[in-house]
Formats: sequence, C-alpha cells, structure tokens
Amino acid sequence: MAADITHTFGTSGLSDALVILGAAGIVIPAFARFRVSPVIGFILVGALVGPAGLGAMASQFSWLNYVTITNSEAIAPFAEFGIILLLFSIGLELSFLRLWTMRRLVFGVGATELIGSAVLIGAALFAVGYAWTGAVALGLALAMSSTAVVLPLVGTSSAVGRSALAMLLFEDLALVPIIFALGFLGPYGSGTDVSQLFNIVWKGALVIVGILVIGRWVLPRLFAQAARAKSPELFLSASLIVAIVASLMTAAVGLSPYAGALLAGILIAETEYHGEVEVMTAPFRGLGLGVFLITVGMSLDIMQIVARWELLLIALVGVMLVKAIVTGTLLRISGASKSVAGEAAVLMASPSETTLIVLGAAGTAGLIAAATASFWQIVTALGLTVTPLLARIGRDVARRANRAEEADGVKHVPSREQPRAVIIGFGRVGRLVADMLAVHDRPYVAIDSDIDNVTQALKDGYPVIFGDASRSEFIDRLNLGHASALILTMDDPVLSMRLVKRARAWVPDLTIVARARDAAHAAELYRAGATDAVPETLESSLQLSEAVLVDLGMAMGPVIASIHEKRAEMRQQIMEMGEMDREPKIRRTRMEEVGANPG
Repeated sequence: MAADITHTFGTSGLSDALVILGAAGIVIPAFARFRVSPVIGFILVGALVGPAGLGAMASQFSWLNYVTITNSEAIAPFAEFGIILLLFSIGLELSFLRLWTMRRLVFGVGATELIGSAVLIGAALFAVGYAWTGAVALGLALAMSSTAVVLPLVGTSSAVGRSALAMLLFEDLALVPIIFALGFLGPYGSGTDVSQLFNIVWKGALVIVGILVIGRWVLPRLFAQAARAKSPELFLSASLIVAIVASLMTAAVGLSPYAGALLAGILIAETEYHGEVEVMTAPFRGLGLGVFLITVGMSLDIMQIVARWELLLIALVGVMLVKAIVTGTLLRISGASKSVAGEAAVLMASPSETTLIVLGAAGTAGLIAAATASFWQIVTALGLTVTPLLARIGRDVARRANRAEEADGVKHVPSREQPRAVIIGFGRVGRLVADMLAVHDRPYVAIDSDIDNVTQALKDGYPVIFGDASRSEFIDRLNLGHASALILTMDDPVLSMRLVKRARAWVPDLTIVARARDAAHAAELYRAGATDAVPETLESSLQLSEAVLVDLGMAMGPVIASIHEKRAEMRQQIMEMGEMDREPKIRRTRMEEVGANPG
C-alpha cells in the first residue's frame, strides 16, 4: 500500500513541480553566479531529468521518481502557457503606433528573411538528396527563429531588439499559413485544405476585430475596477484572464493562441495600466518560459547526440550560417548599422520553438519521415541551447563593428531614450511640479497608484501611468539610469525613505528631490541620499508667518531678517539631525528674494 502511494506521488504532478521549482530556485541561481544564461540551465536540467536522461532509470531506482520527469507531455500545457505569457508581455511593450512605424521592417525585412532563408536551406537539403517536398518543409521550419529565447535576451527597445522583433512578428504571423501549406503539399493533403484555410482567415479576421473593439471598451473599465479595489490578487487575475481569453478566442478559429496573447498585450499597452500588469505577470512568465525550456531539454537524447555528433554539428552550423548571412545582409540593405546587423544576425541564426511545431506538421503530412523529424528536433534543441552563447558573441561582434565605425569617423546616432524626470506621486504637489517642468520644456513621466487621479490627469493631458511605487519590480521598469531626476512628491515618509535609498544605491549620480514633512524627515532623507529634501510644513509656516507680520504693519526689513534667522536655525537643525557636512538647500521666501534684490 505504501509502495503504491509512493509510486503514485513520484509520478504525479507534484514531483514534476518539485523538479521545475528546484531548477528555478537552486540550479538557475548557480548558473547565474557563473554568468551562464538561465536558458542554458533550464535546457540542461531538462536533458538531465527527462525521459532520455535520469528519467530512463526511474523504473530501476524508485527514488528517481521524485527528481525526474518521465512524462514530458504532462508539463506541455504549462510550457505553452509560459509562451503565451511571454507573447503577452511582448505585446505590453508595443503599441499600434509602434507596430505601424515598424511595418516596413515586419513585412519587408521580416518576409524576405523568412522566405530567403527557407529557399536557401531547402535548396541545400534538396541538393544532398532530400525530396523537394521534404526540403521545402524543412526549409520553412528551420528558417524560424526563437521569440521565446531571443527577445528576453535583447528586449524590444534597443535597435537590435526592434529588428529582431520585426522579423519574429512576421514569422509568428506566417506560422498558420505555413502549416496549412505543408498539409496541402503532403501526400495525404486534399483540396479541402484551401477552403479550410479560407475559413480560418475570415474567422480569424472577425475574431481579431472583435478583440480590438471589445478590448478598447472593456479593458480600461476592468482594470480601473481592479485598481480601485487595491487588491494585487484581483489585478493579477484580471491580467491572466485577459491573456487566456484572447488566446482561447484565436485558437478556437484555428489561429495560433500566441497571436491572441500578443494582441491582448498590445491592447493593454494602449492603457495606463501596462507597467503594473507587466510587473504582476513577470514571475509567471519567467517560470512558464523555464518549463518550456525544460521540455526542450527533454527532447535531447544524449546517446544519439554522441553517436551522431559530427552530422548534427554540420547541420546546425550550416543552418546558422545561412540564416546569419541572410539576416545580416537584409538589415544592412535596409539601413541598419554594421553593429546592429551583426548582432541581430547572430541572434536570429538558430532554429526555434516554432520549428518544432512545423516539423510536427510536416511529419503529420507525410513530407518527412519520423527519423528525419527526430534528427532535426535535436538540431533545433541544440540551437536553442547555444542561442545565449550566440548573444554574447553577437555583442562582441557589435563592439568590434562600433570600434571600426569610430575609426572610420562614423558618428553614432544617440540613444532614443531621452533623459526625463520621473515624478512619483501625482497629487497637488506632483501636478504643480509637472506644470513647472512643462513650462521649461523638460520631459517627464509621472506615476501614481490612485487610478482616479491617473484617469483625470490623462484627461487633462498629463503623461501619467498607473503603478504601485512600493513594488520594487515596478521601480525597476522605470529605467532610472536614463532619468534626469527622480522627484518624490507622495505624502508617505516610509515609502519616500525606501525609494531614496534604493535609487541612490542603483544610480549614484541621480538627482533625487523629495518632499519632506518636517525638519526631522528632511534630515532622514538627506541621510538616505537625497540631493534635496523640501520640508513642506516648515516652508508653508515661514511663508504664513511672513504674510501675517507684513499684514500687521511690520516693516519689511525686520520681517526678512527674522525669517532669515529662523531659516538659519532650521538649516543648522537639519544638519545636526542628518549628520551632514554641507548646508541643506532651504529655499528663500518671496520677501527674502525681494529683499536680496531690491532693484
């Protein structure tokens, strides 16, 4: 009885969860310590604990059931969910305006890169003896590049990330037509595939339009209610529901669920909630991507790799060379710099997770044999494994290209990330600061956790986004390294202290101006690293005293002298409390300015 229970547990989802969480919590930090990409770590863990690794011995040693995964299909849905969240998060970094500006890259460079790589790879395979239908199928499959691995490595804001994103977007759009085309080419295909493809196209278009229309009207109201509830759980649930429902809608009509997830992310990116949603879903996205990479590692049969390593190496290097040359050449023709073209070319060189999907479709259509599909699946898994190494090589290539361009006197285009002030807290004080920055043409972005404040500010034309500044993950997304100043205007002494300390530790040279309640709070802020701390109550008290004394008939000179004396006492008090070696900046009142400049 006990043995049966042990066996049931050992082969249940609990043991699989133990392996996955163990990889995320123990193995991956160990890799990170040695500056090895977690992508490689997850894939190696999958190879080690999968059915072709230690899992093959689980029947002989029962204790291995607790630390291996013998049924890779059991965790496949979680891997798919991870990719859905990845595409969802990519959508959060986009917008319809940005997609429109990228249209030349997506449908120009992206389409040419996919077709060109597929033609060259297919022609090479046909030349070595593959049937033309199999060569076409393999060419299309191997021409795909990995969205799941490439974009987390380079992001979407850099020049390399934008180029990679454009090509990957076209590949994702082309996936469904490719699968149907392979079905039509196969010996088991029939003319019904054409009508089926037509049905999917018009139904898919209808669903996409429906998502756009409904999303524009529903999403702002849905997230506004979640924000007002001030419940992180509700906000997270709403985010996941939106991603899942959009994925199910596109999958229901035959499109890829990834297309729905991407579209949902883009819709949310058009709202003021995108930053908070991205922070909330990031842990799930990372873990889901880890599960997917573990399933990739499970497809690696170590014994087969050892037995056929020369042929596998030739196949992988050949595919990567063709794709790198095609990608780099097209980007250079489109006007990209040598550094951007070189880094993007190396990153896009390996096959991808969608390659596995196309290989499966080609096998089902009878275009390639099962042994052929297995061989190229191993090539794909190896390609995904080396992609992080390729990313490092690509960066080195980019640096060399940059140095060569500098030697030739080529001027670099400055970063598009314009330095801007970041205002946290958009109440009456934050709004006044924003107005003054706008008067002097200083760019800024404001953050507030009160959705009603955010909604009203957006209506008034202020660049404000919704977010919780108490969450360190959200602050990470503000890119303070590119900020011109951090301005803290919220009436929360504890949070302002914490943010000053964190920002000063991250960016030592950043200008940090914080609102303080009184002298004691100002001293604490200075001690924490604030550049300036403005004690609001003291300043208002001085101005009030000044007005009272003048209205009572006191001469302006003695009033200014007494205000100045009181201010000096404050400075001394803050210096002593804050253990400072410089005098803090406490602004003069209006009367003092007049007295100092009588002309």
